[in-house]
Amino acid sequence: MWEKSEALRMTEEQRRTLEAWTRARTTPQRTVLRARICLRAAEGKSNNAIAKELRTSRPTVIQWRRRFEAQGPRGIAEDAPHGRSKKALPAKKVKAIVEATLHTTPADATHWSTRTMAKAQGVSNATVSRIWDAHGLQPHRVKRFKLSKDRRFVEKLTDVVGVYLNPPDKAVVLCVDEKTQIQALDRTQPGLPMKKGRCGTMTHDYKRNGTTCLFAALNVLEGKVIGSCYPRHRNLEVLKFLRRIDREAPAGLAIHLILDNYGTHDHPDVKKWLAKHLRFHLHFTPTSSSWLNLVERFFGELTRKRIRRGVFKSVPDLIAAIEEYIRVNNENPKPFVWTKKAEEILEKVSYCKAVVETLH
Repeated sequence: MWEKSEALRMTEEQRRTLEAWTRARTTPQRTVLRARICLRAAEGKSNNAIAKELRTSRPTVIQWRRRFEAQGPRGIAEDAPHGRSKKALPAKKVKAIVEATLHTTPADATHWSTRTMAKAQGVSNATVSRIWDAHGLQPHRVKRFKLSKDRRFVEKLTDVVGVYLNPPDKAVVLCVDEKTQIQALDRTQPGLPMKKGRCGTMTHDYKRNGTTCLFAALNVLEGKVIGSCYPRHRNLEVLKFLRRIDREAPAGLAIHLILDNYGTHDHPDVKKWLAKHLRFHLHFTPTSSSWLNLVERFFGELTRKRIRRGVFKSVPDLIAAIEEYIRVNNENPKPFVWTKKAEEILEKVSYCKAVVETLH
């Protein structure tokens, strides 16, 4: 029991620390209360007087005086340890929750939530949340995938990755693809600007003002992009874009194009043109493997940064925004660097195929 006249021993440095905590706006309120208790105790005030002044309990005052005496400021900055709960969940119940999460679904939903699982298992949703976190379970999330069924998958994968990791000498490597049906969307009402405490707003509905197709060639080494927008996506547009690449690529260098298996890329007119331009060399990605083409990363950045939240009253407005984005990118290009080896990718694909075949 603390005597009324016994003052809490405190150095001048400790006093300055506690006073700074009480003045700082970012200090948690519980820490401010503890600091005030100790400062008043250092003045020789009784426990009852401190409790009455700070509107807290006498046991609380005694607790934090003792913590300060034992550990100094660090002792009151941290919460007192509570020890392990006496109502620890049995391992059998934890296993049941994990098994139910992995192998069952609710009758009215495609996946469990913490509350539906808690109700089904007779525990709190906080308990379910802790168990899921400990076991790395996230039923609310799903990732999309598709395994390629291309019979030449290994051959094409090895070819493309080889070009990334060991680019040919005296050559330009370009990742080519088309981002089709980009919509010029205008909102039905003006949004509100962002301000302190509120994000910007945008109506959920929109007005369609037409579409455009972006043909892009990403220079793997430099990160610069050659881009052209066309109203349609045919072999005629492909030929126009190939001619532009031929004009803008440095003369005397071979051009290696990484592209997908879209029909226009294999059109007879395109083949005829390529046969006359021998510096072009094509490397096709396997079917259902768009992730292998680095220009898709550029398309993702373009969508996220410029298109998704853009407001376009016409197709020319949309095209102007795309061309401006490409221009700014080319002023300070940052190339996407491929690091995965073909063997590592094949190992992962083989594992995924084995898992899928086991489940089905």
